Amino acid sequence: MRSIAESLVGDDSLSIDASLISADACRFEKIEPDDWAPEHISRATQEYLDTLDDAAFGATTPVKPRVLSPSDAAARFTAADGDRPFYAYCTNDLLDLEHAVIVDVEATAPIRQAEAGAAMDMIYRTRERFGLYPEKLVADTAYGSAETLSRLVESEGIEPHIPVIDKSRRKDGTFSREDFAYDDETDSYTCPGVKELLPSRRAFQTIRPAVKDDSHIRYRASKADCEVCPLKPRWRGSLRRVRAGWRNPSFHRWAR
Repeated sequence: MRSIAESLVGDDSLSIDASLISADACRFEKIEPDDWAPEHISRATQEYLDTLDDAAFGATTPVKPRVLSPSDAAARFTAADGDRPFYAYCTNDLLDLEHAVIVDVEATAPIRQAEAGAAMDMIYRTRERFGLYPEKLVADTAYGSAETLSRLVESEGIEPHIPVIDKSRRKDGTFSREDFAYDDETDSYTCPGVKELLPSRRAFQTIRPAVKDDSHIRYRASKADCEVCPLKPRWRGSLRRVRAGWRNPSFHRWAR
């Protein structure tokens, strides 16, 4: 607070990043899932089970860890640094970009969902503690989920400088989302066969919502165009998935 009062900390732009912190646990000692029976639970394992409702650890994801450490069961076994797997935690640092001063820190499991949750927690906490209302947040792709971007833009009014997480690229020879060009003016996609894909191809008397129950808009090509398309063999794996492409309204403009 003294640094803020002396203008040593800015409040218009913040940055967040996570670093792996090695846990004090031997990577060669593991508890397999079959050994998680109540009669085999150690003190450390019970401590882990007690954190299952903690958003920074167990409640972050429903995915059950493959192994636990018998001495530090809350740590996660990870190879996120590209080297041999080891037990680790994450330290998430929120920094003032103007002077590179750390304004908040939160520890989590080394899981992307936990890191994104920590980012929002720290933004709320620094607002309550120090009155910091940043105009923009800078981060890497780990924080580029649709949910996080939506909360930043729609709920907090913060401009995200964050690459969008995109796992749509296919490796089986079929088309990926990036193969379809979106036109904002006509709200349509153009497929690799240079045909137009639309949310609807019929003029209904009663206007129907474009967004379906699963929060997606589906863009469909004309059957006549698809039947004679020479690229049809490459659609076999992607047609069911994208039906010529989809977009999620909550983060489409960032994904573009």
